[in-house]
Amino acid sequence: MRRVLQALGLLTLAAVWFGPLPRLASESFSAHMMMHMGVVAVAAPLLVLGVAGGRLDPVRRVPAPFAPIPASIVELVVVWGWHTPALHHAARHGPIGLVVEQATFLLSGLFVWLSAFGGDAGQRGERTAAGVVAMLLTSMHMTLLGALLALPPRALYEHAGGSSLTPLQDQHLGGAIMLSVGGLAYLLGGLGLVVALLKRSRGPDAPETSAMGVDWKARGGGQP
Repeated sequence: MRRVLQALGLLTLAAVWFGPLPRLASESFSAHMMMHMGVVAVAAPLLVLGVAGGRLDPVRRVPAPFAPIPASIVELVVVWGWHTPALHHAARHGPIGLVVEQATFLLSGLFVWLSAFGGDAGQRGERTAAGVVAMLLTSMHMTLLGALLALPPRALYEHAGGSSLTPLQDQHLGGAIMLSVGGLAYLLGGLGLVVALLKRSRGPDAPETSAMGVDWKARGGGQP
């Protein structure tokens, strides 16, 4: 199961970065948003769930830097910063800007998901509770930014639009993608951690589970 999740995460990154989206994103805000959500709301959680609790999990070795709520704040700064018109245009009009943007999206996404889901089972008491808060905070700021992009009466990004959409329509579509995909992914992450907390409250006789409540032993997973 771990290898499957890791493979799906890597395939998602390959599709996002080496498919048609980078070319389309130079003229389409909604294509850019599909890249963004593919990285932070699909690839990052798949990769993290594939390593959480295993030998590749960095939180097991150095848990201190991976504090869930500060990680959520870091992602908020990264995401909102890259959606200011100046930084967004820099990412759209040059390959270096796009590479830096996508790299920071991936690193911040991995940071918040690892902070919430990583670590040994013995480390996951307070970490899981803080992870719930971090996931919900991230879901809220993704939903809020998506709504701010989907609802304004004028376009914020000059490059947006294309053959079939006006710049404003393109921006509204991109905002809708963010608030639905981004908001839902982190909300589901928070609910998964709530399930893990409820299972842990049953006591030491409860089945060993991952942070998403999956019984690895019953599924033949275990440590890789």
